[in-house]
Amino acid sequence: MARAVKPPSPSAVTPERELIALISGRVRGLRRERRLSLDALAARASVSKGMVVQIEKGESNPSIATLCKVAAALGVSVADLVNVSGQQPIDLVPAGPRRVLWRGPKGGTATLLVGSRGPDMLELWQWEIRPGERFQGAAHPTGTLELIAVERGALSLAFDEVSYVIGTGASALAHTDRPHAYACVGKKPVRFVMVVAEWHSRRH
Repeated sequence: MARAVKPPSPSAVTPERELIALISGRVRGLRRERRLSLDALAARASVSKGMVVQIEKGESNPSIATLCKVAAALGVSVADLVNVSGQQPIDLVPAGPRRVLWRGPKGGTATLLVGSRGPDMLELWQWEIRPGERFQGAAHPTGTLELIAVERGALSLAFDEVSYVIGTGASALAHTDRPHAYACVGKKPVRFVMVVAEWHSRRH
């Protein structure tokens, strides 16, 4: 006897859709607060107007690089767009659905755990990259630093043709104001935490 197959429960797809909707509303609201047209925001962020429209309509799951550009153009941090930090003396981010902003083709993830508010960005990320996966990062603004601590596995951090391997228990401070890429070394996933420090006010 054939059995009916139940469709996926809403909770199975809610976190990602909720995140897209949250980003959509925040970008649209901030753009209007700042009295920017779609064209003006696109020009400031160096992205296409079509991309801005898709983000505001909730039709796009923007990449980390695009989120960084749009946030900077709006004078806020990525954490402001994904709402993982509040305005209290201490910002507590409770356990629950995480802000996964990248998913690799084999199941790897990049999760924004917590971040500061405003244009000066201080963010704490948790990454897992699986064998065969690679994340290509665009150049961040001048002076951006990343502090990386590998908890498990081995991480390759590449700048152009030069690659550096960071093993289990090792740490690194990287200047990522140039194109760079992360990849897993070996047959086991690499898991690491990363702090990103990007100071816009120092450039003014």
